[in-house]
Amino acid sequence: MTKSELARKNFEDGCNCCQSVVLAFAEEMGLTRETATLLSAGLGGGVGRLREICGAVSGAAIVLGMLHGSPDPRDRERKAALYAEIQRLAAAFAARHGSYICRDLLGLPPGADDPVPGERTSAYYAARPCAGLVASMAELIEQEIAE
Repeated sequence: MTKSELARKNFEDGCNCCQSVVLAFAEEMGLTRETATLLSAGLGGGVGRLREICGAVSGAAIVLGMLHGSPDPRDRERKAALYAEIQRLAAAFAARHGSYICRDLLGLPPGADDPVPGERTSAYYAARPCAGLVASMAELIEQEIAE
């Protein structure tokens, strides 16, 4: 199964967008499934359903931070390289999908959303582009890692 397919499956199994991406790369990051799930739990819905930055993009930042970040917070060179990498991925994602802001991707008005997630029904999945968005981001991450 590709990372793209795995991210899509994670979303269809009930994960939020961030969890879907992070879990697809948990093994590469040396994280257990439980740790990866908990680490990314609050970043779904554009960060706690605030509908800001898409959870798939937040997930990419976590993955790239774990794979390419530095454990030394004073390492400005690696920090700058990581930020540049995240910005490239976010720009590529926005070029594909029109934005990297959750509310824009879902066609929602400005402001926070109800904090209670929607029930995962067939209508929910049909109305949301999220499964495709997480799959797309996982593909972009794989391409970035390969380069």
